[in-house]
Amino acid sequence: MDETNELDSKKQSAQNKMIEGTFWLTAGNFISRLLGLIYIIPWYYWMGEHGLVANGLYGMGYNIYAMFLLISTAGIPSAITKQISYYNSLNDPEMSNQVFYSALKATAVIGVVASFLMYSFSSVIAKHSGGSDDLAAVIKSLSIIVIFFPSMSVIRGYFQGNHKMKPYAISQILEQVGRVLYMLLSTFIIMKVLKGNYVTAVVHSTFAAFIGLIFSYGYLLIKLKQETPIHIKFRKSKAKTNFSSNGLLKQIAQESIPFIIVGAGISLFKLIDQFTFFRIMDHVTDYSDKQLTELFGIFSANPDKLTMIVIALATSLSSAGLPLLTEFFTKKDQFSLSKMITNNIQLFLFIMLPSIIGMIALAQPLYTLFYEPSHLGIMVLIQACLTGFILGFYMLSSSILQSVNQNRYAIVALAVGALIKLAAQYPLISYFEVYGPLMATSIAFAVTCMLNLMKIIKIAKPNIKLLLKSFLLIFIISTLMLFVVALARNLLYLVLSPERKIDSFLIVVIVAVVGILFYTFISFKTGLADKLLGNDAIRIKNKFKINP
Repeated sequence: MDETNELDSKKQSAQNKMIEGTFWLTAGNFISRLLGLIYIIPWYYWMGEHGLVANGLYGMGYNIYAMFLLISTAGIPSAITKQISYYNSLNDPEMSNQVFYSALKATAVIGVVASFLMYSFSSVIAKHSGGSDDLAAVIKSLSIIVIFFPSMSVIRGYFQGNHKMKPYAISQILEQVGRVLYMLLSTFIIMKVLKGNYVTAVVHSTFAAFIGLIFSYGYLLIKLKQETPIHIKFRKSKAKTNFSSNGLLKQIAQESIPFIIVGAGISLFKLIDQFTFFRIMDHVTDYSDKQLTELFGIFSANPDKLTMIVIALATSLSSAGLPLLTEFFTKKDQFSLSKMITNNIQLFLFIMLPSIIGMIALAQPLYTLFYEPSHLGIMVLIQACLTGFILGFYMLSSSILQSVNQNRYAIVALAVGALIKLAAQYPLISYFEVYGPLMATSIAFAVTCMLNLMKIIKIAKPNIKLLLKSFLLIFIISTLMLFVVALARNLLYLVLSPERKIDSFLIVVIVAVVGILFYTFISFKTGLADKLLGNDAIRIKNKFKINP
């Protein structure tokens, strides 16, 4: 009996640990994404008539930057998280320390090389991705960040591997705070005080990422010294497992290469859009280069800032569960593995489904608030929201596969999706123009997600019956929320106009609050939140006296 109670206690502790980690990663991701979204309102306004083309240029530069970051980090942070979790499960913390130390040295070198290549080939990359000298300047301003970001990511991976999500989350928030402050200050001075060129403002806006990195890196080093004394990390201590620096780096490389390929999936598809959209549209239309950059902004840069908040939630869910899933898989604890994967997918549906439905209902005031009234922009945003749900599940399902050593399968599934994307790109863009890239992305990632899910079911055997019941209940609650949200929105339309920014702000805030309160109340009332959030949900119900 005592052994059974102890086992149940360990399983409950693991679930609570995952929920706590999910909370911090979700909070960090959400707040940092929210800060990265809010800035667009004054930034876009200060750009004046150049707002749309400036945001398109900004987005093109960041797509290139994101790919170089993925290459320079080489998936090492996720691999570090997995390796540290693995050796901790074997009760060998000294080996975890050696993993951390070796990865820091490797990423210091990789960062310098990747930054040099990014700077040197900026003009060539800009020319072949539909840009010009303006895009080359943006890419150069981002190259300095690539020097330091890989090693910072290793420190984040170290905290995550030790189930310390709070420093990871706060570092993300500080990174965005520093970035947004510099971006807004520099843009205001250039555009409003000096009456300068919008390209200069965009270059400084992208360089702001380096300022944010300084904020984040400084905080992580302080926490590393406080929580894990630095002399422990860098001493040549003896690990229980035989240690070879070269062998360990090779092992990390073997782990990290699949992570970079799978983790680069969304960025890879964005680059496919960037390198093909301009060429295809040049071939089938007579739009000018400026018009094409504006259209690129409408389907890529503009909706991304809104939908990536929702996708960040899925990223948090998938990342938080990774160390624990690896531990259960290593220990061959099939019951806990199946239960946690089932819970992860339920959490994904619990957050993503109502978020997507809510954003679709508020697409018009949302787009007006952050950009300007545009029927085309609103319709593309709705399409991007639907695509965002698929992208979110891709992030979750891929991380689950990697946590159970199915890296090769995850790569194959992504490769199948990439081939479908390439095959569908030309006909869909030719016929649907600005809607084409997102349609191709949705179809391709839907196939990849289906393949991922089939493998997860085969290996981990999650509770399919429970998942279907949860999906049905979440869908019903979300649909009821949609009716409530639509009613509140239409009533507000009687006195407020979604064509004006101030009115749109009021509509978004009021309707969002109504939707969140309704969804939360019904979730607690039906007991859905209890099953997914555990003891925290019960405490909230007791505090607010919500009876089933």
